[in-house]
Amino acid sequence: MAEVTNFRGDVTPPDAMTAEAIIAALMTRVGARVRKARELKGIPRRVLSEISGVSPRYLAQLEAGEGNISIALLQRVALALDHRIEWLIGEDDPWTSEALRVADRFRGATAEIRALVLNCLDPEPSASQRAQRICLIGLRGAGKSTLGKRAGKALGVPFVELNREIEDQSGMPVNELLALYGQEGYRRLEAQALERVVATHSSMILAVAGGIVAEPVTYAALRSHFHTIWVKASPREHMERVRAQGDTRPMAGNPEAMDQLKSILTSREALYDQAQAQLNTSGRSVENSLRDLLQLIAERGFLS
Repeated sequence: MAEVTNFRGDVTPPDAMTAEAIIAALMTRVGARVRKARELKGIPRRVLSEISGVSPRYLAQLEAGEGNISIALLQRVALALDHRIEWLIGEDDPWTSEALRVADRFRGATAEIRALVLNCLDPEPSASQRAQRICLIGLRGAGKSTLGKRAGKALGVPFVELNREIEDQSGMPVNELLALYGQEGYRRLEAQALERVVATHSSMILAVAGGIVAEPVTYAALRSHFHTIWVKASPREHMERVRAQGDTRPMAGNPEAMDQLKSILTSREALYDQAQAQLNTSGRSVENSLRDLLQLIAERGFLS
């Protein structure tokens, strides 16, 4: 595309013209969708202004495709119209797009349904995506950290605990993060930490918290980028090992702790079973379990 000279003799680069056209098209599209959503709900502009806290003047400009509205104000409008903001700005028509309808239903589905959908869409990620990354999953007390650290040393690859990565990035212990942000906030930090280690390591052994498998999107990303091994043990050994580490929380003041642990194992068994391999450490010494782990990694070619 050639440069264009206006009547004043100013030259407008083609990239700038393209950017301006794209922005103009975006504002027109957003305005039309806001107006259509408002009309479908039968909401006068004045009422939408009261609900969203955005002035009638801004709304009028927005619907005319002339508004220079901030993302924050647009988010208010989207919430007031009971729409997600991406419905207003995306290129697909939100009222006819199958992809957007599926995405909306996916967000409202149970964890089990979302996991099934993700498995159908990406049943077996390529080996190249996983590179030479290994991830140990399973409940506390299975031996993930102990075995991961020793295996990393024996194989000459970095060992990382995802919780330590989260703590280093946030500057706070995990228990404080949970208290401050709640389980949902912690899961977001966990997903971000996983993205960072994938971006910075092509070869590593990672140990993750036992509950990561309950977040379908994060667990799918984990299985896409790592060769996964379920490190497992009997409920009794899980409990005894955690207590031997000086953590009395699993049993303190909770006579039903063992039943709860068994229930967690049962509820997550199908999720843990999606790992590529399993390592049972029940009744095995650390040395024997390490030997089993190294043999498993070699046989499956996880670091080849």
